[in-house]
This record gives sequence, structure tokens and C-alpha cells, in this order.
Amino acid sequence: MSLRNIAIIAHVDHGKTTLVDQLLAQSGVFRANEAHAERAMDSNDQERERGITILAKCTSVLWHGEAGETRINIIDTPGHADFGGEVERILGMVDGCVLLVDAEEGVMPQTKFVLGKALKMGLKPIVCLNKVDRAHADPDRVLNDAFDLFAVMGATDEQLDFPHIYASGKNGWATLDMAKPNDTLAPLFDMIVRHVPEPTVVANKDEPFRMLSVLIESDPFLGRLLTGRIQAGKAVPGMAIHALSRDGKEIERGRITKVLAFRGLKRQPIEEETFAGDIVAIAGLSKATVADTLCAMDVTEALPAQPIDPPTISMTVSVNDSPLAGKEGSKVQSRVIRDRLLKEAESNVAIKVTESAEADAYEVAGRGELQLGVLIEGMRREGFEVSISRPRVVFQYDPETNARLEPIEDVMIDVDDEYSGIVIEKLSTRKAELKDMGPSGAGKTRIQLMAPSRSLIGYQGEFLTDTRGSGVLNRVFSHYEPYKGAIEGRRNGVLVSNSDGETASYALWNLEERGTMFVGGGEKCYQGMIIGENARGDDMEVNPLKAKQLTNVRASGKDEAIRLTPPRRPTLEQAIAYIEEDELVEVTPKSIRLRKKVLNPSFRKRRVRDE
Repeated sequence: MSLRNIAIIAHVDHGKTTLVDQLLAQSGVFRANEAHAERAMDSNDQERERGITILAKCTSVLWHGEAGETRINIIDTPGHADFGGEVERILGMVDGCVLLVDAEEGVMPQTKFVLGKALKMGLKPIVCLNKVDRAHADPDRVLNDAFDLFAVMGATDEQLDFPHIYASGKNGWATLDMAKPNDTLAPLFDMIVRHVPEPTVVANKDEPFRMLSVLIESDPFLGRLLTGRIQAGKAVPGMAIHALSRDGKEIERGRITKVLAFRGLKRQPIEEETFAGDIVAIAGLSKATVADTLCAMDVTEALPAQPIDPPTISMTVSVNDSPLAGKEGSKVQSRVIRDRLLKEAESNVAIKVTESAEADAYEVAGRGELQLGVLIEGMRREGFEVSISRPRVVFQYDPETNARLEPIEDVMIDVDDEYSGIVIEKLSTRKAELKDMGPSGAGKTRIQLMAPSRSLIGYQGEFLTDTRGSGVLNRVFSHYEPYKGAIEGRRNGVLVSNSDGETASYALWNLEERGTMFVGGGEKCYQGMIIGENARGDDMEVNPLKAKQLTNVRASGKDEAIRLTPPRRPTLEQAIAYIEEDELVEVTPKSIRLRKKVLNPSFRKRRVRDE
């Protein structure tokens, strides 16, 4: 039986996980009468709710095709830029990849990012033009764009001669020729077997065991699980091994307690020997992490590993100290929050956690707002109460000039033609530079810009408002450039409660002319809590508790029932992006509240005066 290791790579929402679903189904992983979830690889609750892949996952299928029986190890990778660091490492343990491109949307920023990494690794991608059955699909144009992208990214002649296939992942078919329709994915399976080489390390069976750790996760029964491809030798339960860091220093010694191989959607412990070339997960070590080499005791040189991308965004996570603290969550202590954050940093190498100068607070740095939002949402569901600061970019410094450098992102926007002007105007004021602009079909314009990461913090909501919800904004980290100067922040002030208690519908009804409410009637609030957005540019202290005064004078007409406009309740990501430097988001299992850092208005004014 031959072996193939492949990764499915693409821009976010181009159909990777849906395609893997069909590959699993058509290879016989599911029984004919077996019920299985849609997007089976997205096993995490947040992945299902958000419709995105957050963690890379492995699966394995057996294919009986024209070349006989072949085991294909498939890795479904995240498409979102915030989780792109995993893609780079994963490409190091496969021998080929399927580059999925939406036949309507075409080449996007993350397509460029993942393809660049694949070409740099020397892989020869198979281009799969997905969603060709959509009404506005234009596979010929997208294929030409893909070829141009290969050329721009410096592909070799061999890589430029890439095979391509047309597919509909959702409907489960692929064909080499659009004029000859098909009803299965057999052509894609056969193309993978034909064009992806067998692992070149298979010949290293008799050498001492070596494996580079690429993915890490925690299992409640087995402890730390390290996944990677065996580069040499064999892995057997009970075997003594040690872990080496990238510079060759020994981290720890231990024994393999379990070797788990991927068989369909299940990860099964196997007792027989697993040889070089196979992708496995190993349990038994407690300190080794991603990019470390697991090897036999007589091996002293570490395998070359990709450096872990530095974080670009950070925020402060602190204990919730509002008057409502501890009312809705069970995990509120500083020690418990610290342990949870360190546990996350242990299994998610893209996140860095450090002690903050403030008491009971920690600096959490990651690759983007979404990644940090996913972490906080996960903690919230576990019963934590925390306060979150506004995200800040992580600056670097030029060692020669000591100049401050900031992260720059490649931004691609698709909007209706009528909204392109307002989008360019807004981003220009945020220090973005226009690189390219042109039609993208069906009355839409595609705009490409280079923008500082900090200019995009909090812009998503404004962008959706400006484009009436029809615009699509995609971004990916590009490089660092010298600091571009101050950027104008939020234009509107906020309405801040001056009292503790429950909001009164009568008071909110009178405040509606002042701005937009974030709360409804009968909700708990406290002094310093933000209850709405002011229509003007300054902050305003208001009383949301004031009830209607009752008199003993009979009115000539009945009082009409107060009808409040439904409040605008920000989601966690919207709240984090909305707040300014002097504000916090209070996150509990049941509520998301916005508040001022300093709750007392007198102390707040004094602090502003002192600054």
C-alpha cells in the first residue's frame, strides 16, 4: 500500500472543510447508514458557529483507484489570516497540496499567502477551481489569475506546470473538463495519487527515530499530544526518546506512552510499528512543544524548523473589578485566569502571555483580533469573568536606527461600485495606501491597499455600515514599515451611566434623542458603565434610572406605553474593537458590558487633567 501526505490550503471560506467532508464520504469513511455532521472536521463549537476552521486537523482515507490501494493523510488547514501561522508549519510535513480557489471570487490575499509558503517549501500544488457551479463563476479567468499569481510568486518552471481540476465540493464532484460533467470526486483522488510524490523519507526506516513536532494539543487522559511526520526510524510505545529545541538543546527525556495514527475521523492508538513518512501523534512528553524535535536518545542534532511568527496584536486581560463582578461567573480570581491563559499559550504557540505592569492583569499577544476574540469567547463559555482592554499593535524596532516599525497588512476589498469612494476615503484617512483598483464583475469593484494593522482595529463595523453590509474585507499580514503617525480614532463619544441600579424604560426613552442605546429597560447598570453611543463627539454623563414622576392629578388622556428602539448589542469582537484606550469590555458568561476604566467621574476628570 502506498502513502500520500497532502494539505488542503485556500483563502477563508473557499470550501476546504466542505471538500474534505466529501472526500471522507466518498472514500468510505462513513457507513452508508451512518449519520454524520456537516463540516465534520470543524469539531469545535466556535468553528461550527462562526463557519470557519480555527485549528488544523488531520484525517486519513483509503482510496482504491487506478494505482491500487493508497492511504492519503489529509490536513485541513485554517483559511483565516489570524490562524495562518499553523499553515506554514503544516506544509513542512506534507509532500503536496491542493490549492483551492473559488471560481467566482478568484485569487484573494490568503491565497497569495498560502501559495507563497507552499512554493517556498518546494511543493508542486494541484489547483482545484471550486464552486464552478455558481451562477457568476468564471473558472477560465480565475485559472489565468492563478497562473499569473504563480509567476509573480517566483514559481519554478516545474511548479508553473501545475495540474488543475474543476470541482463543486458541496455537491461532491470533480472533472478535468467542464464539457464532461462527473458525479464523484474520483478524478481528484486519482490526480492526488498521480501528482503528489510518496514521502521521500520512507527510505529512512532503519535510521534512529526523528520527528518534528508540528501541532500540539492537550488530552485529558493522555496529556500532551505532539503531532508530526516521522522523518526517520519508527515509533513504538515504550520507546525512550528525548526532545531537542531548534538550537539542539535537550528539553526533556521520556518514553512514548501512546502512538496514535489517523484513521478516518478517529485517532486510534496503534501497537504495531509506524515507519518514516507516516503522520502520527505521540504522547509521553510534558515540556516539548511545536518546532521541537522528538528523537531517539542517540540523536543530538535537531531537525530544521520554521520559526513561529511573531504576534502583531496585544491586549490586557485583567480581573473583573466592576460592581457586578462575581454575579454571573464562577472563575473570577487572578490565579485562575493566569493558569487558563498560560494553558492556552502552551497549546497555541501563536499566543504569548506575559505579566502586566498593572496588578492582576496579563498581556496577551496574538496574530489578530479574531484569534484573541476566539480565546476570550472560549474562556467566557467556561465560566470566566474578565476585563479586556482595547487591542494594540506590537511594534518592533530597527536595530540600526532604533526607529519604531509597525505591522502592515495587505487588504483586499470587494464592494458594490457605489460604495468604493467612501471606502477609499475612510481608509486613506487611516494611512492606507491604494495599490490597485478595478472591476470584479457583477457591478462590484475590487480594491487592494496596504494599511497599518492599527488602522484596521475597529474598522470592520464601520466598513459594514458604509457598504450597507454588502462589502467583503480580507486582510493578511505583509511586513513591517516605519511608524506612519497618529490615526484618528472613534468619532462619537459615549453615554456613561452616573448611577447604580436598574435602567428605567422612561429614562432610556428620553435618552434616545441623544444617541444609540446599548442596553434595554430593566437591566442592571452601574456608575461608569457605557450604556450607549453619543450622537456627538464628546462623552456625556446620563441618568438611565430616572422613572416618570407620578402625581395625583388625573390626566385627560391615558399615558401611551413607552416603546423603546431595540438596543444595539455589540458582539464580543465588536465591543473589543469599539472601545478607546480609557475604556474596557467586561466579559461574563451571560453579558458583555462596556465601561470606563475609572468608574468614578471625579477621579476620571482628575486623571485626564493629570495626563
